[in-house]
Parts: sequence; structure tokens; C-alpha cells
Amino acid sequence: MILRDATPEDASAVAEVGAAAFCAAFAHLYNAEDLAAFLAATHTPAKVAAEIADPAMRVRLAVDEADRLLGFCKLVMACGWPEHARATSAIELKQLYLDPAITGRGIGGALMAWALDEAAAHGAGEMQISVWSGNHGAQRFYARHGFAKMADIFFMVGRQRDEEFLFAKML
Repeated sequence: MILRDATPEDASAVAEVGAAAFCAAFAHLYNAEDLAAFLAATHTPAKVAAEIADPAMRVRLAVDEADRLLGFCKLVMACGWPEHARATSAIELKQLYLDPAITGRGIGGALMAWALDEAAAHGAGEMQISVWSGNHGAQRFYARHGFAKMADIFFMVGRQRDEEFLFAKML
């Protein structure tokens, strides 16, 4: 596994893996219309290319020796939920997604280590992430990395409101 920064040429692969990971974990929760609208708004090559180009974001990839995308991590270098921030400089871990066929190989841990290092280098005092209330595996993963539930929040997918937990870690 090789970790590297995303480039504009990676936008299609990141969009594809992002959509596949989201659908593998959550597609069963939504009607087809809401899911399609959400994917069209969040997991497209154009959207990902804009994120890669955004100086307020960091996008890191995990690739294999053939440069095939295994997973990615997106950081927003600003606070996603300022009303819950405990530090003066908080950032958001926007997404940490893996190819659904490739889990349990330490890729998520490597991307998380990068995210924490990047946050520290940025001078952040806290990292926040939204986690679906029913995603117990993700909650355990974040807890292993020192995150704890801070608040009940929500996330909209089309017309459906998902109950989420805000997890955070002081850095």
C-alpha cells in the first residue's frame, strides 16, 4: 500500500470508490430517488475534482503497486460543527472510505494515521466526524483511534433524515 495525495486525474476513481463504498454500507436505507440524487450531488468526478483542487481540503489516497485505488480520506480544514467544538481550531474528517472488497487490511488505520498527522501539522486542536447512528463498525473504528461521541446530529439524504452521532477527538 502506498499513500499519496490525490491529483485531478484521480477524481473519477475516487468518485467511483466513494459511491461504491456508500452504497455498500447505506443503499438499503434509501429509496432509489433519494439515493440517486445524493450520489449525483456528492460522488461525481466533477465534485471530487473540485474537492481535490480546494485549498481548504486535503484528499489522500491509498493505492496498490499498480496505482489502483484502495481507499481515500478527505479532510476539511475547517470545523464542520462549530457549535460542538471544544478547540479553537477544529477540522472535519469528511470521509474515510475503502473499496468495499478490501477491508481489514490496515488501510483505514493508515489513512487515519495520516489524517491525525495532517491535522496536527495544520495546528488543529480537535477533529470531528459524523457517523451514522447504526454504523457500529465505524463507531468502533473511531473509538479505537481515540474518538468519542460528542453529540446527536443528523444528515440528510434526499428527503430522508439520518440520525447521526458527532464523534470528536482532541489533538
